[in-house]
Amino acid sequence: MKKRILFVINTLSRAGAEKAFLELLRSIDYEAYEVSLYVLMGQGELAGLLPKEVCLRNKSYSEKSVLEKDGRRHMYRTIAAAMLRRGTAVKLFPYLAFGFAEMLKAGRLQPDKLLWRVLSDAGERFEETFDLAVAFLEGGSAYYVADHVKAKKKAAFIHIDYTGAGYTRRLDQDCYLRFDAVFPIGEDVKRSFLAVYPECADKTSVIGNIINREEIRRKAELPGGFTDDFDGIRLLTVGRLTEQKAYPVAIEALRLLKEGHPKLKVRWYVLGEGPERAKLKRQIAAAKLTEDFILEGAVENPFPWYAQADIYIHATRFEGKSIAVQEAQALGCAVIASEGSRELVEDGKDGILCRLVPEDIRDAVVWLAEHEEERRRMGRAAAERVTGSAEDSEALWQLLTETREGS
Repeated sequence: MKKRILFVINTLSRAGAEKAFLELLRSIDYEAYEVSLYVLMGQGELAGLLPKEVCLRNKSYSEKSVLEKDGRRHMYRTIAAAMLRRGTAVKLFPYLAFGFAEMLKAGRLQPDKLLWRVLSDAGERFEETFDLAVAFLEGGSAYYVADHVKAKKKAAFIHIDYTGAGYTRRLDQDCYLRFDAVFPIGEDVKRSFLAVYPECADKTSVIGNIINREEIRRKAELPGGFTDDFDGIRLLTVGRLTEQKAYPVAIEALRLLKEGHPKLKVRWYVLGEGPERAKLKRQIAAAKLTEDFILEGAVENPFPWYAQADIYIHATRFEGKSIAVQEAQALGCAVIASEGSRELVEDGKDGILCRLVPEDIRDAVVWLAEHEEERRRMGRAAAERVTGSAEDSEALWQLLTETREGS
């Protein structure tokens, strides 16, 4: 008899963790496992890419992206409905009020972190007991699996710097104590998580994101990529237009570069969509960079862009283990990254690590732009990096072996 697995994820929009999730689903032996998926938000444009064997358990589902305007309106309606379902807002009022007060005190308002609890408690319920339930993201999916799913074993993935992202034990209500296994995607992510949950050390082990390098390289050869006739140094960043990604720092770095090195031909392209677009466009216009810092929007196949770029830049406020960086490396890009990416980039060997300040990013771009052979050497070293494979997920399937032996 097949073992039954339930995966839970917050959304299925085009972002790094969701792409890693699809690769994990593609690696599963469906002769051995019966796989269900519940998307907590009931929304996301990647549902059409799910393997045909995966059963999407949502009663209703929208393929609108939460990163675009129409999709955000749908998301707000979903949250409003969740507030009313089962009297969720009333029951959670003390939690929401206290959490909001704590965020005000810390000077860091993140209402989305509170709303994940609302969506979790208002989510659909399943009567059956699964052999394994897996929360693939922090926040809502973790709360939902911990509190509302019946399973013989429960596991949770961690994809971000836990404290950097603003999570706390009080916010979580200690949900990770109720999991049988926790899988950070990298050693830095693991250290950040265990600093908050030290008693989870014995059940915490790293499972890296699965990177299909052959498929990435195949897609890089498909039509697409840059359409302008720019003949200078092309910088590329792939990521959602959110506060986490620190685009204002990038824009200021390019402004400083243009001001201090007017003869250096550099153009910066960003692939991604999100709520910060209007704010960023105003900053770009104010910096007189309309033709040089270009928000291209989200694209279905970013890989031709990677292959054609001269330098990939990943400078964010907090991160886990960036899928975008690993994709860029697979295609031989020299990488400039902020210091939180030490696990992915070896400074001076396959890229440059720098502080998240405009001056350091500017200096790194100028150096790589002016040292073509070093840039190419770093790109070759990046392409030789070993990244995650399906075999790395063995610890997850081991939970099912333990379930079988204990049944």
